[in-house]
Amino acid sequence: VQLQASGGGLVQAGGSLRLSCAASGRSFNNNALGWFRQAPGKEREFVAAISWPGTTTNYAGSVKGRFTISRDNVKNTVYLQMNNLKPEDTAIYYCASRLQNWPLKSQDEYVYWGQGTLVTVSS
Repeated sequence: VQLQASGGGLVQAGGSLRLSCAASGRSFNNNALGWFRQAPGKEREFVAAISWPGTTTNYAGSVKGRFTISRDNVKNTVYLQMNNLKPEDTAIYYCASRLQNWPLKSQDEYVYWGQGTLVTVSS
């Protein structure tokens, strides 16, 4: 099982980025997918999660209204559209998958993890 995150980069404050995470090795039908991030010197934290087939989403308060999570179940891919980025969004972003379908916030509920993609927001 492999989760490959991509789409990170350097962007100015107020800009946008779209992260992608392609899953392979198994079907992720009936599995929730999520995004987490780890800023320098901080612990990894929840960002957003989505159920299969995409009817239920869950967001951290700090990104609600700015970030949108979605998934393409044919491509086995989850996306994170990030708008109005702020310097405090700078972090390595990780995608992850649960074995169950409810889009929970706890990292302990996620068993498959991608390698991370770096997002840097300049002020």
